Amino acid sequence: MRVFSSLANVLTPTAVALGNFDGIHQGHQQVICLITNEGHQLGQGVRPTVVTFHPHPQEFFTGQRRTLLTPLPEKIAQLKQIGIEQLVLLPFDRELASLSPKQFVEEILVKGLQAKRVSIGMDFCFGQKRAGTADDLCELAAQHGVDVAIAQLKRLNGGRISSSAIREALQAGNIRHANYLLGRTYSLVGQVVQGQQLGRTLGFPTANLQLPPEKFLPQHGVYAVRASICDRTEELPTTEPTLTGVMNLGYRPTVDGKRLVAETHFFDWSGDLYGKTLIVYLEDFLRTEQKFNSVDELKAQIQLDCEIAQKLLSAVGSPISVPG
Repeated sequence: MRVFSSLANVLTPTAVALGNFDGIHQGHQQVICLITNEGHQLGQGVRPTVVTFHPHPQEFFTGQRRTLLTPLPEKIAQLKQIGIEQLVLLPFDRELASLSPKQFVEEILVKGLQAKRVSIGMDFCFGQKRAGTADDLCELAAQHGVDVAIAQLKRLNGGRISSSAIREALQAGNIRHANYLLGRTYSLVGQVVQGQQLGRTLGFPTANLQLPPEKFLPQHGVYAVRASICDRTEELPTTEPTLTGVMNLGYRPTVDGKRLVAETHFFDWSGDLYGKTLIVYLEDFLRTEQKFNSVDELKAQIQLDCEIAQKLLSAVGSPISVPG
C-alpha cells in the first residue's frame, strides 16, 4: 500500500474514505467499505484511498501529545487488509485548519485527489472551526459531480461504537468489551529487546516488547494473550497466532521496577525471540498489577496466572483478529 504525506504524488482518480480512523473499529470499517465494496462501480482505475490527518486535529489545537489505538504502522497493516490501496496523511497545520468547507472540497477533494466518490460518517465535520457538516459536503461535492456516501453511526447493544468508548474500556481493563467494539482483538506490536531477565530467574522467562511511545496502553496488569511473530510491523500475519501466554504490563512493584515494561511469558515455547517483531493479542484481563511481600509470593501468583490464562485461552478459541 502506498502512503503519502502530501497530495503531490497521489494516484488519481480516487474513491476516498475521509476521517481520523484511529482504531479502524467497526464503525470506521463501515465507512471504509463504502469505497471498497462499492468502489468497482466507479470505473476502472479508481483508487480506494483513505484520507486522514497528521497530526490528529485535537493534538494540533491543544498542543498535547495524543496516544493512538493504531499508530501508523498498525493503521497501514489494518487498511491494507481491508482493500485500501493508498493512505494520504494530510498535514494538519494552520493552513489546512483555515480552509473553509468550500475550499476544502475544491482544493483537497476535487483538485488534489480527483475524487469520484467520498465516504464519511454521519457526524463528520470539516473546514475552518468544523463548520462543514455531512450535508454540506454532499451539497458542495455535488456541484463538482462527486458522489458522497454517508455511513450511519454503528451501534452495538444500543451503545455507539467510537474510539473514545474503546479507550474507556481499555483503561478500565474491560478488554473483552474493547475487542467487541473493535471487531478484532486489541494488540500490542513491538520488537523483542533485552530485559533484566528477572523472569528467567523466577522460572518464567519472558519476551520484553519495546512499544512505540505513541501507542495507547490499556490498564496496567496481567493479561491472557496470544501472539504471532511477524516480519514487519506493517504486515499482519496470515496464519493464526502460534504462541499463547500471560503478559504483564506495568512497573513490577515487587522488584522495585522504575520503568514501564510489557513482558510476556509464553507457554510451551523455547527459542530466541530477540530482535523479532511480535504482535501480542490481548484476549482477557486477569488482574491488576500488585506488590507482593516476597519473591516466593510473586512466583506463586505467576503460576496461578498461567493456569487461569491457559483455561481461558482454551475456552475462547481463536482470536477474531486473524484474517481468513
